[in-house]
Amino acid sequence: MINAATRRQVRTRAGDACEYCALRQEHSPLASLHVEHIIPRKHGGGDSLDNLALACIDCNLAKGTNLTGIDPLSDQIVQLFHPRRQRWEDHFAWQGVLLTGKTAEGRATIEVLRINSEEQVQLRSAVRGG
Repeated sequence: MINAATRRQVRTRAGDACEYCALRQEHSPLASLHVEHIIPRKHGGGDSLDNLALACIDCNLAKGTNLTGIDPLSDQIVQLFHPRRQRWEDHFAWQGVLLTGKTAEGRATIEVLRINSEEQVQLRSAVRGG
C-alpha cells in the first residue's frame, strides 16, 4: 500500500495533472487522479517514487498492466511512455485538442491509453472552450 506522504509527493511532482494525457485534477471533479505503477507490481514494479506516476482514471484503467503497445505507423511492438525516464515533450504534442505522438512510444501510448477517445476529446474541448 502506498502511504499518504508518497501519494502527496507524486501528486506534487506531477503538478496535479495526469502524466500521460495532461488532464488537470481540477478538470476531473468526479474522480481523483490516481497514483499508478508505471511498471505494474504484476511485472515486478515496486512502490518507489521512480515507479509511480499520477494518472487520470481513464488513462490508468486503459493502461492496466500493459508495458507495451503497437506503434500504429510501424506496426512494431514498443514500450509505452515512461514518465520517470522520458520527457513528455519529446514524445507528445498537441494539435488543438488531439494529442499526437512524436515517437513510436508516444503513438503506442496514445493508442493503448485511448487518449484521443471521443469522451477525452469532448472533455478537452469543453475545458479549453473549443
